[in-house]
Amino acid sequence: AFEYLLSIMGSQGDAGQFRTPRHIIDMIVEIVDPQKTDSVLDPACGTAGFLISSYKHILEKNKDADGNSTLSADDRKRMTDNFAGYDISPDMVRLSRVNMYLHKFIKPKIYEYDTLTSLERWDETYDVILANPPFMTPKGGIIPHNRYRVPAKRSEVLFVDYIAEHLNPTGKAGIIVPEGIVFQSAGAYKSLRKFLVDDGLLFAVISLPSGVFNPYSGVKTCILLFDRKIAKQKDEILFVKINNDGYGLGAQRREITGSDIPDVIKILKDYKEGHDVSDCDLATIASKEDISEQDYILVGERYKGSVTADSNYPMFEIGDICETTSGGTPKSNIKEYYENGDINWLKSGDIANRIIFDVDSKITTLGLNNSSAKMLPKNTVLVAMYGATVGQVGLLKVESTTNQAICGILPNDKVIPEYLYSILKAKRDYLISLSVGGAQPNISQSIIKQVKIPLPPLHIQEKIVNEIEGFQKIIDGARQVVDNYKPTFKVEPSWEIVRLGDVCEYDRQMINNDDNQLPYIGMEDIESNTGIISKGVYNKTNNIGNAGAYLFNENHILYGRLRPYLNKVATPAFSGRCSTELIPILVSDRINKDFLSIMLRSEDSVNFAMGTNTGARMPRTDMNAFKNFPIPLPTAELQQKIMMQINEEIAIVEQNKRLIEIFDQKIKDKISEVWGD
Repeated sequence: AFEYLLSIMGSQGDAGQFRTPRHIIDMIVEIVDPQKTDSVLDPACGTAGFLISSYKHILEKNKDADGNSTLSADDRKRMTDNFAGYDISPDMVRLSRVNMYLHKFIKPKIYEYDTLTSLERWDETYDVILANPPFMTPKGGIIPHNRYRVPAKRSEVLFVDYIAEHLNPTGKAGIIVPEGIVFQSAGAYKSLRKFLVDDGLLFAVISLPSGVFNPYSGVKTCILLFDRKIAKQKDEILFVKINNDGYGLGAQRREITGSDIPDVIKILKDYKEGHDVSDCDLATIASKEDISEQDYILVGERYKGSVTADSNYPMFEIGDICETTSGGTPKSNIKEYYENGDINWLKSGDIANRIIFDVDSKITTLGLNNSSAKMLPKNTVLVAMYGATVGQVGLLKVESTTNQAICGILPNDKVIPEYLYSILKAKRDYLISLSVGGAQPNISQSIIKQVKIPLPPLHIQEKIVNEIEGFQKIIDGARQVVDNYKPTFKVEPSWEIVRLGDVCEYDRQMINNDDNQLPYIGMEDIESNTGIISKGVYNKTNNIGNAGAYLFNENHILYGRLRPYLNKVATPAFSGRCSTELIPILVSDRINKDFLSIMLRSEDSVNFAMGTNTGARMPRTDMNAFKNFPIPLPTAELQQKIMMQINEEIAIVEQNKRLIEIFDQKIKDKISEVWGD
């Protein structure tokens, strides 16, 4: 009831405060593992969640085999004396005291105290410190006293510094921090990270998903784990990534299955006990030496598989064999920078993992001269650095400028541009793993320069490029067939013309929305133009919510009536359910089902259906009006002959799809061979 009261209070979110999810608090406490004799502090205690969880943790750890407490009266009194909390907000102090009192702390040591700027309690130290301090810094910054190790004005930097300096010689801590702490390059952030690593405080970092603090905040966060004893014994840092914390990442945070938290707790416990956890999928270990060489950036993905030791070729950092640069964007409100421009200008979304021969966007010479855009020569390798396209790679075959979201890599005479392009394009997942930031991930030029690649001699690079280009030509040719094929046949003037409604009927049989035993076909399961149904639908028996569904069987045609999907027409060979945006059609004995499906995918059919569309937001075919669509109707014998020809053509298209798969794998195998994978 007390937690519910807190969850609906209007003060949530003020000053960067928000309620820490209970399961995250409990996880941190379980990992830090406070003992019954430890002094415990939360210097930004809010509602005392960390203190209460620590108290419960100690109670649970001190029971006999029958579940009875082994704590003495003196133990319990010492615990209540050893727990303390500070908060700058009088309201939070009162709430914390009530919460502690409800958990049998008769005289809770919760103080109204400005942790960051006051000196009154500066000399107090603790065995365990746990906190989720406020992230928001007042305008103009905080003006602290001069006893901090790291000069700073940002609250998150000062709080971490405070906690580090107030631990006893064998002290432990768990702190939730905004992700910027672990990677931002500003002096205070880097100095703090250096202090934590070099002075034997930090031993592990846990990365949390972006939506953990929804609905109060969408900020991406991490957990810093201190243990002076462990950190001084090890010359490495453990990084652990939580992908699933047991709750959906939307605003409602509904509980889901597959939480990583039990595995994360086990990884941390095993690591603290000296066990090898390097094979765990969620864990990455980096030496402190490597971390220092990377500006003390504490992002685990930065150190995951950064060097392929099995490669037969020497590894070089891109910065050692290439120059790098980035571009800029002329001011969009000055039309003279764009109007009638003749200078190519690429945006990150234009890269699309391709060799670039043409560029749609243009700027003027005036725009070039009045911005940080730069002209890049042919054979520049491009890497998208920001947002949804991060890690995509392109190769310029024309001169072009770029915006600031693209890193241009200019190879020297030791590397063939096409080789570098192929090598990097195949490692997009690795490039993405180097990105930082939550909703808008990004990689910087400095990160790209530090990426190591295998570098064979030039004649071997040339051989690799020639092989890959040969494979790619086969893929491109096959893709031309796949992308451009549409079933066609000649319509003879002598054929009868009938209305669609004369040769078929709509068969909309609703099925209960909770009957999920039959396979379900959604619009996304049908391939445009071909009508091929995804193989996944045979096992797709998910509940479809309140929308309901239509029944179909092997006698039906399924017609997609939404405007963007008018050429999604399928002929299933099984029984199932389908979206109500797919209309089941039964044909008469006058027309071949497959022949009619070809007609319904035709350009004439799409144009006719668009002329009947109703609805503004999601236009749909007026199915009554669509009954008037004219169908050329040859004899049954001729329909069958036409379908035999079309089926033969479709078989050839499928062979080309298989060719694409085969030669795409050949390219991957060749690149893997170079990397030594």
